[in-house]
Amino acid sequence: MDKITVIISNLRKEKGWSQSDLANESGVSREMISKYERGLAIPSVDAAKKIADAFGVSLDYLVGEGINASFDKTTLKRLQEIQNMKPDFRVHLFSVIDSVIRDYKTQQAYSQ
Repeated sequence: MDKITVIISNLRKEKGWSQSDLANESGVSREMISKYERGLAIPSVDAAKKIADAFGVSLDYLVGEGINASFDKTTLKRLQEIQNMKPDFRVHLFSVIDSVIRDYKTQQAYSQ
């Protein structure tokens, strides 16, 4: 089974959508959604883009490859906004993020 087959199926189930729901949201037929999920067909770039948009993820995420494969569109947008900040703002933001990550890791370590 291709990565995209599993990812489409998992995202659809996470959303609580039927194949018909995904078809309605994406504009791709339910029959094709079914074929993608069963590994009988691979979506065209256009169909994959429509499905990614319906789920609110990037194409990289949908196909499970590329530098942005683990990020949804909201995360990517945030990263782009951070990248566009002035360096002193980024340093401050990263300091806050580092503190939150440290606290999270500490909490996880003590909960085990």
